[in-house]
Amino acid sequence: MKSSLILLALTIAVTSPARAELTLPRISQNATVTQSIGITDLTVKYSRPGVKNRPIWGALVPYSKPWRTGANDATNFTTTDPISVAGKPLPAGTYALFTIPTAGDWTVIFSQQKDLWGAFDYDSTQDVLRIQATPTTVEAQEWMAFSFESLTPTSADLVLSWEKLRVAVPITVDVNAITLAKGRRELTASMSDDWRTRYRLAQFCYDQGIALDDASKWLDQSIAIRPAYSNQALRARWLAKDGKKKEAAAVAQKAIAAGKAAKPPADTNSLEKDLATWTAN
Repeated sequence: MKSSLILLALTIAVTSPARAELTLPRISQNATVTQSIGITDLTVKYSRPGVKNRPIWGALVPYSKPWRTGANDATNFTTTDPISVAGKPLPAGTYALFTIPTAGDWTVIFSQQKDLWGAFDYDSTQDVLRIQATPTTVEAQEWMAFSFESLTPTSADLVLSWEKLRVAVPITVDVNAITLAKGRRELTASMSDDWRTRYRLAQFCYDQGIALDDASKWLDQSIAIRPAYSNQALRARWLAKDGKKKEAAAVAQKAIAAGKAAKPPADTNSLEKDLATWTAN
């Protein structure tokens, strides 16, 4: 009898329809914004509240209290590499982005508490970084938005805009150091016949003027594995830059020959122009 009851219970469990989680639209809709600086990705995930004819600062968003900096779940900020925020270091990772608005300067907080609804359980002991930011007045904006502005090859401002306020947080990335460190790791993991990775990292270092001794060795290794047009052309230009035009011309001739023999042939025009300059009397 007991076995029959167990079997009946199992049958009901298997044949009963599964309960689906009903998904409904949010009033404050989700949004994501991502910006790459060098090889570092910066991402903000948040929900966008609207003004809706309500007083915002000091009212809907109280002054001097932690705010989720959006609606629904606490806003999350992710950086794939270490960065500097307003001149202060922030390690790679995902953080809750809280703010404490006031009528003057705001406090911007990066917290380890990244899975919160709102800021109700905010714990200041979990803060990783706090900086100050000064709001400015802008044209009215109905829906709150994050954006990355004032972009340069190594920096950007993370900007919060809502109602008639704009808050900008400066971010800088040590692109050269991050790229070089990752490049070294990739070289260590690369195959012994991988000439392209060695060449590409050498080219990057040459262009940026960093780690030139190591880069020269990587370039020599690349050429030893496969004397292609690209790596020999870089060596020729490197020699010419060091004032060794005779040696540069000899390597350039080899590079041009390799380029023309390649399938499909490489465009050797720029190197041929350089060669003509190096060999001119």
